[in-house]
Amino acid sequence: MKDRIILHVDMDAFFTSVEQVDNPSLKGKPVVVGADPKGGRGRGVVSAASYEARRFGIHSGMPISQAYKLCPGAVFLPPRFDRYVELSHIIMKIFERYSPCIEQISIDEAFLDCTGTLKLFGNVENIARNIKTDVFTQTGLTCSIGIASNKLVAKIASDLQKPDGLTICPCGMEKDFLAPLSIAKLYGVGIKTQKYLESLGYNTIGDIQRVDENFLQSLLGKWGIVLHQFALGIDSRPVEPYSQAKSVSEETTFDVDTDDEDSIIFTLVELCDRVIRRVRAAEFSFKTVTLKIRLEGFETYTRSKTLQQHARDMATLQKEIMRLYISFGRGKRKVRLLGVKVSNLLCNADVQMNLFENQQKVEKIEEVIDSIHNKGLNVLRASVIKPPKKKG
Repeated sequence: MKDRIILHVDMDAFFTSVEQVDNPSLKGKPVVVGADPKGGRGRGVVSAASYEARRFGIHSGMPISQAYKLCPGAVFLPPRFDRYVELSHIIMKIFERYSPCIEQISIDEAFLDCTGTLKLFGNVENIARNIKTDVFTQTGLTCSIGIASNKLVAKIASDLQKPDGLTICPCGMEKDFLAPLSIAKLYGVGIKTQKYLESLGYNTIGDIQRVDENFLQSLLGKWGIVLHQFALGIDSRPVEPYSQAKSVSEETTFDVDTDDEDSIIFTLVELCDRVIRRVRAAEFSFKTVTLKIRLEGFETYTRSKTLQQHARDMATLQKEIMRLYISFGRGKRKVRLLGVKVSNLLCNADVQMNLFENQQKVEKIEEVIDSIHNKGLNVLRASVIKPPKKKG
């Protein structure tokens, strides 16, 4: 089998970089995309942080209140998923110029198998630099690229010289390339596994390379054998062109735990609206709907329903989410967080749906709403306009 040429392309701080490109006054400033910090009292999380914000210790997944404390002068912005999806489509189209074999693994990163396209573009470094130039020219954004003989090493390489980096691991040098790096760089090594291995004196990937795999298996079970292979730079996973997002989800944390039924219902409808806009922008249809609910005391529950056929309209999503919520029965317990997720996704081109007259009308309405959003205008469905609070 001839050597493969795999590129991992990762956009640099994608959400916040988009905000800085669209609003140049934000360039050079710490920008945080996520929940409203509410002066340090917000209860959501950080979705993304610019490199300027990361210097203060802010990172994705961090409580927004903590991010505010670390840098109260940062610019805090709500996510604009429609815009991120729009630019993601442009970027993926650029990748298609350089390889027919592309595996998109998230909105802002993908693997490209360029083994068969070298004759068209010269060498792999030329391909990488052309991609970086094309992405910047068409979007104003930068990306970092790792090049290796397999997906594991290419992904690690793309992270080593961020932002706007280009790192190449020559074929046959995988073991030496990985040896000095922290074990945290290895796929599948989370914080707990990292701390456990470091407590045993294994700090670098080279340390794992030198351990007998049977001993690693005794420590970590079957995963120990896989980890040893990864440490040696061995990864036979192919680039899978038809891989796609597994789910689309949105969630909201209330500022104060609530049992106000109107607020809960409104929030669920708003979450459905945000999810359906992302689903339609990405040209997906869904079959499974999931409600996530976290109550006071942090007890977290999920309830799911799988439909008989795929759907892509607000009415279906809202109806199923409401059914799940009503059947949940929270009693008198207050709600801290709500989430809506759709999964079991298919590209619309692959969906076989029998649209009767009524369904066709619904689809037309959704298309009109999509068209308005695509023109940069904002439109609210009547169901997501929050009713005024009752007096008294």
